[in-house]
Amino acid sequence: MAGRCWTPPRAEATTSPAPLSPPGAAATLPPVALYLHVPFCVSLCPYCDFVVYAGAEARGPRSRVGAFTDALLAELSLRADALDAAFPSRAPLETVYLGGGTPTLLPSAAIASFLDLVRARFGIAEGAEVTIEANPGADERGTAADLAVAGVTRVSLGAQAFDPGQLRRLGRRHRAADVAAAVREAHAAGIRSVSVDLLYDVPGQSVEAFGDALAQAVDLGVDHVSAYALTLDDPDAEGLTGEDGDHLPTTPGARRWRAGAIREQDEERAAAQYLLAVERLAAAGFRGYEISNWALPGRESRHNLVYWQRRPYEAVGPGAHAFDGVVRRWNAARLDGYLRALAGPGGTPRLPPGGSETVDAETAAAEAVILALRLDTGLDPDRPGAAPLGPHLAWALDSGLLERTGTPDAPRVHLTTRGRLLSNELFSRIV
Repeated sequence: MAGRCWTPPRAEATTSPAPLSPPGAAATLPPVALYLHVPFCVSLCPYCDFVVYAGAEARGPRSRVGAFTDALLAELSLRADALDAAFPSRAPLETVYLGGGTPTLLPSAAIASFLDLVRARFGIAEGAEVTIEANPGADERGTAADLAVAGVTRVSLGAQAFDPGQLRRLGRRHRAADVAAAVREAHAAGIRSVSVDLLYDVPGQSVEAFGDALAQAVDLGVDHVSAYALTLDDPDAEGLTGEDGDHLPTTPGARRWRAGAIREQDEERAAAQYLLAVERLAAAGFRGYEISNWALPGRESRHNLVYWQRRPYEAVGPGAHAFDGVVRRWNAARLDGYLRALAGPGGTPRLPPGGSETVDAETAAAEAVILALRLDTGLDPDRPGAAPLGPHLAWALDSGLLERTGTPDAPRVHLTTRGRLLSNELFSRIV
């Protein structure tokens, strides 16, 4: 539904520097966060690479929502059983995130049942952040009051644009007025935090039009804005769509749409749009705490910070990724296989198909540096964990991609605005 920034394979918000661990210090740890993937949308947007099933599978007499609900509850129980055996005295979760897809397409009772089971089996800490993604349309965003009663504290709205022509071009079903209504309803229900996602480098989108979208988002009174460049990857070519892959094959229609869209994208226009976001959001009091994310003080996404700080997280649902500090695990994207494993008739639920990989020390160190540099707090270049940056530090400083801050006793380096625009130049050298 919403564009997401790069991640390896997704208390109040911290403003402290992201931790770096030296090579060899990795250890299997219990999760501090949980991600639940709900793979249903009313329709499939042509740019979307997330695990999504649309149309009759999401609504109507042939909908598979009921079978999925049973399967997700079964997977939650199996994952909790495994964690109970490995970490019988683990702390409750700091964040829970229901993403998709459009989780708010599910009945409110299903969402409440997920969170009730998470509370019973994983624990949810007092004051934890509980986020749900929603499309803004009136028939897609769910009932905010029900979400609040279930325990949701944060809503992330996939606005993507406000201009009617841009929304049509992107295959979005909602109108600008729907975004405003969704924000009002969330606030009226007592949901304290609302985030809006926007896309830039969209074909036909001028710099001025993106500026208008930023202004409208701020005027709605949201406390978090995510702005992502429209990225049109090819998961088929990358080998991610096999039987146990974490992506679904790209449809022929989406492939044609992307081929045309790529021809209309423009790097210079995208850079101008990003710089406008930096300027406008800072002027409105938003801190650019991560390359693609801005928040009012204390409203940073605590769940996403878990990813960027490379802390352990559990995940359930088709295509979902989990990480325990050593092993990265994913569920296969295919819903048929997921349901057969977890909700087969008369069978005993078993964990769904998927895959895993052990992250070696060298890769872990590179990931930690890249993820730390995505945050505005940067990293200490003298710490052992920052070693992958060492050979490239002087070049990055001389090129204006990094700048030094802090004190001689507590040095820091972080990306400049130019460095954020050209971050892949540096990251490709570190990997």
